[in-house]
Amino acid sequence: MSNIKLFEDKQVRAIWVESEQKWYWSVVDVCSVLTEQSTQRGASNYWAKLKERLNAEGSQLLTICQQLKMQAADGKFYATDALDTEGILRLVQSIPSKKAEPFKMWLAKVGYERLQEIENPELANARMKEIYRQKGYSDEWIEKRIRGIQVRDELTDEWNKRGIKQQKEYAILTAEISKATFGMTPSAYREYKGLDKTKENLRDHMDDMELIFTMLGEASTTRIARSINAQGLPQNTVAAIKGGKVAGDARRQLELETGQSVATKENYLEEAESQKRKKLKSEKVDLLDKNNDN
Repeated sequence: MSNIKLFEDKQVRAIWVESEQKWYWSVVDVCSVLTEQSTQRGASNYWAKLKERLNAEGSQLLTICQQLKMQAADGKFYATDALDTEGILRLVQSIPSKKAEPFKMWLAKVGYERLQEIENPELANARMKEIYRQKGYSDEWIEKRIRGIQVRDELTDEWNKRGIKQQKEYAILTAEISKATFGMTPSAYREYKGLDKTKENLRDHMDDMELIFTMLGEASTTRIARSINAQGLPQNTVAAIKGGKVAGDARRQLELETGQSVATKENYLEEAESQKRKKLKSEKVDLLDKNNDN
């Protein structure tokens, strides 16, 4: 969506919700942009009428709308209707506006591609691989990253079956696995790597070994949750800690044998993963040649 300029120069307030790890956007501000309302009152009135229509239609959009405190023009904070990114995209579809047309066309394209992927799941993997290649990742890294996504999806599906429904609960369990595996929560891990928590995906800045141990912790958690028939947050927390410990014990053993830490401060903000991989291979070849000469 980075090539679609919806908000132009107008200010649209947004707030990062740490517990859900996502942005929420002011609905009134978005309505103001799309409907070209000249005043805040005009945008508020438009949203009020739209809510009445959506309510009459039985739209689920209103059920995911949250009241979050955002700063107004007078500098004070007021409860404001807000939607996450998915909700904003649904809102755009409900507003007849020329400014919304680029988004509607984009959504139609994404929907068509999604139908193709359902019929042929290999297309989804192919598209994902191409996106990562364009970002500068090597095929070796991409294979591990995609496998990690599959392992993660299997785990979250298992959690859903076992009574884990809220985003906050997923975050708690993920943090327990990470702490047991690496000795750090995901937020602490991002800080360790120098990543912006609102922009960078932690796993997109992990190297091969970090991805492998992340997979081991999550795959172990899935198997343990099944073996003990974990239900609800308390029991699944036990499974998450045990699953993470399996990976953590293996990590510590590897570190003992190699004298090297698995968790690294390296990231791919300044230099692409594929470039770093090439440099590492070159350094290993040079070291091997030097040893052979001696």
